[in-house]
This record gives sequence, structure tokens and C-alpha cells, in this order.
Amino acid sequence: MPLGSHYTRPRVCFVIMVIWCTFVLCSPLAAKPIVIQHSEQYFPDTPGNEWTYRGLLLESGAVMIKEKSFVNVSTVVGQRTKNGLELTVFHDTNPGDQGPTDSFYYRDAAGIRYYGSEPGTALERQLVPYQIVRFPLEIPSSFQQLDRENLDLGLDLDRDGQTERVDVSAVVSVLGIDTVTVPAGTYPDAVRLEAKMTMDVHLSERKQTIRGTDVMTAWFARGVGLLKYIERQTLPSIRSTGERTKIIQITEELEHATIQEQTASLAGRKSPAHRIFANHTLDHELFQIVFPSRLFANP
Repeated sequence: MPLGSHYTRPRVCFVIMVIWCTFVLCSPLAAKPIVIQHSEQYFPDTPGNEWTYRGLLLESGAVMIKEKSFVNVSTVVGQRTKNGLELTVFHDTNPGDQGPTDSFYYRDAAGIRYYGSEPGTALERQLVPYQIVRFPLEIPSSFQQLDRENLDLGLDLDRDGQTERVDVSAVVSVLGIDTVTVPAGTYPDAVRLEAKMTMDVHLSERKQTIRGTDVMTAWFARGVGLLKYIERQTLPSIRSTGERTKIIQITEELEHATIQEQTASLAGRKSPAHRIFANHTLDHELFQIVFPSRLFANP
């Protein structure tokens, strides 16, 4: 045995232990998650609450670039009973520049669930209800929001007389706390949420699969609700594999909010454009449907 081996081995073990403590025990990955108590305060849903959002829609593909501004007003208009549950109704005048819609949410101690919209789609009716947010909010954390296969898209995209089948998958994550500035002001403790969705559409005529993706990042403030979201959609061509993918980016920022005194209500809130984890609009031209998985994913 070489000279000093009895000394070297424990020394090496000590060095390894120090490295392990430094990069595992003391690393951010080993830090305890932040648990936000009273998470429901980030999603106020008292009837009469109203949010006005300033929106921007950017669309690009091939040599085409379109830019359009719009305004969306989201209002809690009351409750509706469905299957024995009291659902909170949100009316949006122009979410994501897609026209007026009503959306339905249910909130309890476990979080917020989305129960669909009017007007809705055949695909949405196969997916609801689903969770869009889990309580308490925990940073960092994530959950599988949707994982469904072989659903009826309700659209005949390749025009062969058969509606296409589709697989839908979505994950919602609580990522951090940021300072966010919007036209309504600056909020230093906004919770950042992200929803990532994929939709694989199986074209019946070509026996080919095309994939659309939707990534939404949204920020919420205690006592105010949704401050801002940025949604980025990628939409492949159904006509030609060589045609450039279309990219649509939608941004809405809070311009003004009227918040009523909080009550003990336990009904849900969704983000404008019913996406923020509750609805994803996958293109006027490609899918022309409202497709779940947004705001932030509310339960």
C-alpha cells in the first residue's frame, strides 16, 4: 500500500462531502419551495370586478408580418349553476382579439377548475372540466394539466370528408415572483405562472401528424388578479411541409381595474382570452378553435 494512503482516502472523502454539501445541500435546487398562503387572493372573483387590458397581436410567417392593437374588458358578471356547482361567470369583450365570450370557473380550497366557455367548441367540450391552478401556490411547482389522446378535433382540415383526430398535452408551472410594470402601475410581488401546451393533429388524408404549440406566461398580483400575459403560438402549415411555420404572439397588459370588496366566494377566475391556462386559441386559419390550457391553468 503506497505511503500516505491511509491519510489520502479520508481526505478525499472529506473533499467529496464538502463538494456534495456545496452543490446539493446549499444549491438553489435544494432550497425549500416558497408556499403562498391565501393563494385565492391572487384570483379575485367578486361580481362587479372589472379589468381593462391593452392588447397587442403580432403574426408572422413567410414574408408576412401583421401587427394589431386591441382592448379587452373582463368582468365578473355573476354565478351559474351547473351539475350542482355554483360556477363564476367571466365575460370578456375581446380576449386575444377573438371577440366576446363567457367563461365558467369553480374555485375551492384545492384551486380553480375551468368548466368551458360560450361560444365553445367540440374539442373544448371533450376536455372540460380541468384544473388551471392549484392551491396553495408553491414556487417552484408544476402539474400535468391535460394529457388526452385521440379526441375529435371537430374540423376537417385536409378536406377529405373526415374530421381530424388530435392529442392534447399541457403542463402548468409556478415559476417565481417578479416586479411587473403595466399601464396600471408597478407591482413588486407578482407571481409568474407558465402553461405549455402541445396539440398533435393527425391528418386523415395524408396519414401525417402536425404539431401546434402554445406557451403562455402570466403574472398575477395579490388583490388585483391578472396583470399581464404573453402567449406565443406556433402553427405549422397544413398545406405544405415546406411552408414556413406561422407564429402568433398575443400580449395583454392591465390598464385599469375596479375591484370590489373581497367576499368568501369560492369560484374561479380565468385570464382574459380564456387562456392563461384555460383556453388557447390555435389560429383563425389553422385550427379556428378555442383550445384549453391557459391562464395559468386554473384548476
